Amino acid sequence: MKTCRLWPLVCLCCLLPAAMPLAAQQAVSGDAVIRAPAGKSEIVITTTSRVAGAIHSLTWNGKEMINSFDHGRQLQSAANFDLGSRFTPETFNPTEAGSSADGRGPTSTSRLLRITASGNRLETTTEMAFWLKPGQRSAGNLAKNSHPRSAHRVSKRVTIGLPDLPHVIQYDVTFTVPEGEKHRYAQFEAVTGYMPAEFQKFWKFNPGSGKLEPLSDGPGEQAWPVVLATAAGSHAMGVYSPDQPSKGYEQAGYGRFRFEREKVTKWNCVFRIRRPEKGIAPGDYAYHCLVIVGDLATVEKTMQALHAR
Repeated sequence: MKTCRLWPLVCLCCLLPAAMPLAAQQAVSGDAVIRAPAGKSEIVITTTSRVAGAIHSLTWNGKEMINSFDHGRQLQSAANFDLGSRFTPETFNPTEAGSSADGRGPTSTSRLLRITASGNRLETTTEMAFWLKPGQRSAGNLAKNSHPRSAHRVSKRVTIGLPDLPHVIQYDVTFTVPEGEKHRYAQFEAVTGYMPAEFQKFWKFNPGSGKLEPLSDGPGEQAWPVVLATAAGSHAMGVYSPDQPSKGYEQAGYGRFRFEREKVTKWNCVFRIRRPEKGIAPGDYAYHCLVIVGDLATVEKTMQALHAR
């Protein structure tokens, strides 16, 4: 397990009361807004109850950067596990914002347990839905979960701005894997962002040169931080993590995807653990990610500064 440098000594999950029956639990409103100045504009982040406190909207300089269409296309966190069998994507997939079956509906199968928001800082803890309901399939593979909502929790701390780097959003996330599950492989999508199709240009940050270089559509992961931008470069968003790469996965970690039919693009920052003998221990797995927002030149300059630090 990893301990995030910026995470508090007591996990947010530990501040919550013991689990209660569903009927006894109070609904927690997920509607919140945080904001902070960044260059010529503000970065404004909005969460909603509809997606259980996941980030529904992120705007900068007059443009929406998140395509919050269903309960999967947010700026959010998710995880995938093998449940001790052959790993197949999405078949045991706790997801912060909700499930595939939630669709475009007004509610989420995920349950928000705690939220605080003030100024430029947001904290949440969510009990995650499984992306598939029992009996559903993904790419022909049957869901391995027997309930619509998992016992997995995700806690995030989002802070807009770093000293001298106002275009950086700190995204610190802790996944809590429950007792009683048998996994040999864990895939943590620490943070992903689904963006409008106009963010059509893909870039990678070369740490050797300190420059952004064109990146193919892939799709999939590669080793360098990614940036998605509009054609003119007026708006861009990228992700960088000093925790990358995962041991044994040095050529992966940063993904980019273009979904032509759905008219959406996506980036992500992914960590993996494979323990075929010992298995994945229950407990907390924490990761530190930095999301950069601005115009393309500002995002490049900011990534240079982050890499230097």
